[in-house]
Amino acid sequence: MGTAERRGAPGAGGVQVTAHQEAEATDRDKAADEAGSAAQVGRDVREQQYYRPLWVEEPARRRRLPDPVRTAAVRSVLLVALTLLQAMVAFLCTMAGSWLAFPMVISSVVSTIVATWGALDVWVTRQVWNQRNGVVSVPSSTARALRRERRRARRQARAAERAQERIRRRGGAGQLSHS
Repeated sequence: MGTAERRGAPGAGGVQVTAHQEAEATDRDKAADEAGSAAQVGRDVREQQYYRPLWVEEPARRRRLPDPVRTAAVRSVLLVALTLLQAMVAFLCTMAGSWLAFPMVISSVVSTIVATWGALDVWVTRQVWNQRNGVVSVPSSTARALRRERRRARRQARAAERAQERIRRRGGAGQLSHS
């Protein structure tokens, strides 16, 4: 059974069958009935087993990190990996009594400081991104309620201003008649 034959709308019971397969199956069934061959029927049953995908995609549990935060996190992981590698080399050089032990210990200390900065960079980048792009607001948020009240007050102020403007355009400064 080719790939083109497997693609079709799911039939009853999760079985995917195409019109082409159904036509072939009925032709084979007729031929099997006419020939009376049990082997042919067994082969048809095996071929009509439903198509099962190799994997099922599931929705992500958490949203993907923003690009700047993800870049900082990758940078931080690389710095930490390099620091651990340097610490291991410094330890092995110290155990072997190599002249390289002292420079490696110094570079490991410096690398530890840099790796700490990298971890802080991830945190700061995440905070900056949240501040610039906003955080998802919860419906019961007090900030949302305050914004709603401010909008309502602005609308009322604009409506009052339009009413005053209308009165001025009519030419009446509180006059009931033009006499």
